Amino acid sequence: MFAAVDLGSNSFRLHVGEPAGGEMRIVRSARDPVRLAAGLAPDGSLGPQALDAAVRSLEGFAAILHGYRLDAVRVVGTNTLRVAANAAEVLARLEEAIGHPVEVISGEEEGRLIYMGVARALGRPDEARLVIDIGGGSTEVVAGVGDAVLRVESFSIGTQPQAARWFGGGRIDRAAFEAAVTAARAVFEDAAPGYRTHAAGAVYGSSGTMRAIAETIAKNGFGDGTLSLAGLRALAERLVGFGHVDAVALPGLKRERVVAVVGGASVLLGAMEELGVERVEAINAGLRLGVLSDLELRARHQDRCALAIGDCMRRFGVDTGRARRAAAIARHFHRQLDQADEGGADHLAWSCLLHEVGLAVSHTGAHKHGAYIVEHADLPGFTTRDQRRMAALVLGHKGNLRKVREALAEPAFARMALAMRLAVACMHARVDGEFDALRLAMNGRIEVEADAAWLARHPTLRAWFERERAAWEEVGRKFVLREVS
Repeated sequence: MFAAVDLGSNSFRLHVGEPAGGEMRIVRSARDPVRLAAGLAPDGSLGPQALDAAVRSLEGFAAILHGYRLDAVRVVGTNTLRVAANAAEVLARLEEAIGHPVEVISGEEEGRLIYMGVARALGRPDEARLVIDIGGGSTEVVAGVGDAVLRVESFSIGTQPQAARWFGGGRIDRAAFEAAVTAARAVFEDAAPGYRTHAAGAVYGSSGTMRAIAETIAKNGFGDGTLSLAGLRALAERLVGFGHVDAVALPGLKRERVVAVVGGASVLLGAMEELGVERVEAINAGLRLGVLSDLELRARHQDRCALAIGDCMRRFGVDTGRARRAAAIARHFHRQLDQADEGGADHLAWSCLLHEVGLAVSHTGAHKHGAYIVEHADLPGFTTRDQRRMAALVLGHKGNLRKVREALAEPAFARMALAMRLAVACMHARVDGEFDALRLAMNGRIEVEADAAWLARHPTLRAWFERERAAWEEVGRKFVLREVS
């Protein structure tokens, strides 16, 4: 049994799901309309009132989670947590409230997970489709066939900023609505040609806002009664007729959703007009089901992270033999330093596999180029935090350690960095096997015990160890090498 918690810009949502007969059976759901995006101050920080509401919501979610025996829980944060200026402080509070790490995922990763959820719900392996998800702070557009994602992009336009910009004070007038649609079209127009061919197939809308728009159109018989261009334009006309969000009264539209529907309708109209979409089918599936499906795949060892690393290695022409050798040696050393940190061992190995990716840019400063690539590359399955941590390891795998001094304050990172640096040294020195001849300990100071005969067979390692001693002692860490017979 798995749990997915979605910290969206409009609402926080929870799903507890149990795989059964090839499907994911949802056994418990919860939703809180936290309106996180509305709590962003002009300086980009999340205000105390919004943060307190978020904490209360997650404390309630934590109580729900405690009632189930769960194999895995994943908490994902989306656009508002991506852009909040005080994200570090906010995440600490949220993680304490929910009792689990909060992963701030990229917009592209959000889109892929949304698509996974839609594909899982539909179960149509050969269907070509386009999925549009309009959230509180961003909009994801994904094209694919069956389970395969062909194209994914995240656009910085969502219901909350759209409503705040064009319908400030709650006023809805024709000029503002038309300007909002035009502004939305401008956001999508550059990417639109890549999606127009997919728009001829099935098109699904996966967000709560999309479902609210579709339900409002259907219950009021606007246009042809479906989420089509005709129905959406008829809804827009009626909203303009009300003149103000407080005056909107339509069957099927809850008061709490009016602002999101006004902003979302203008975004959706712009997207449909620019992408050439005539009709959208709202579907009750998306990010949370995608997260649950991803957890199930991980439990079955079908890990998207490993696939993403392999794709990145091929994209940048990494020497797989060297990379895999470095990763294997690093895992061996890391087990000596920390047998319990399996998650850290995985991130260490992935970092080793990508440690020479910067050579595709330049041999000069390749570790710096590599760190930038690892932090900013599109790596499905990895969170922003994951990629920053791996980038720091790549940056610190050679040369001085001053550049990662802050990260080294975390003992787990320091152990990974030591294992990676020594593994790269052994890989460069062409050491094959016999790694038990090198014994490591890191308790305050670094202790390296090496078999003297082994060192004699690999004479360049003494020079590597001397460099390591200088680098570690420069950042205040004693490094001791002992040779034993």
